[in-house]
Amino acid sequence: MLEVDLKERLVNIRERIKAAAGRAGREASEIKLIAVSKNHSIDKILALKKLGINFFGESRVQELREKNERLTGITWHFIGHLQRNKVKYLMRMENCQLIHSLDSWRLAREINKWARKNKRVMPVLLEVNVSGDENKFGLKPEDTLAFVEEAQSLKFVDLQGLMTIAPYVKDPEEVRPCFRQLVELREEIAAKGYQLKELSMGMTNDFEVAIEEGATMVRIGTGLFGKRDE
Repeated sequence: MLEVDLKERLVNIRERIKAAAGRAGREASEIKLIAVSKNHSIDKILALKKLGINFFGESRVQELREKNERLTGITWHFIGHLQRNKVKYLMRMENCQLIHSLDSWRLAREINKWARKNKRVMPVLLEVNVSGDENKFGLKPEDTLAFVEEAQSLKFVDLQGLMTIAPYVKDPEEVRPCFRQLVELREEIAAKGYQLKELSMGMTNDFEVAIEEGATMVRIGTGLFGKRDE
């Protein structure tokens, strides 16, 4: 029954991704689906992996470490706010393949330090607080280009793109400008010679609008897993 429910949700999400991509003249294959497994069971993760999900997102380092010890063959993305004293644990996990939430220069230096110690180059996305919400982390849009330029000096950090979290609203059309601003910011950065291919934006409530605006990654939790496990 669990696998049936998950399969139905996955089919629904994939159909919606395909439709949203089509409306924007894009291919669904351009969008990576990140299954946000925070507070969800090992059984659910394994069932979705069996159904073809390749990427799982966690937002707490301790929970990710515990799940990683019990699972093999999973590609993890870290999507939550990352404290500097937890960076070393992620760098020791070879299958943690992307950090979505680089939000300060001090954190960037810490990632660079621990990536060097673990003989790896860590792919990251810059989190940008496009909405200006004081309760959210992320760089100010106007500070992003300077950060990208400075980050070129970090030999063990591979800056691949931008990420944002839009405010939760009933009508996702209201947050379309947030996604559009992130796209425009990437274009401004590209004009300066820095190519950032990834745009991680859009969650269960608003991923279709995000895809229409250019998201290359969407982070879906409830839409795939259903209600969170307690």
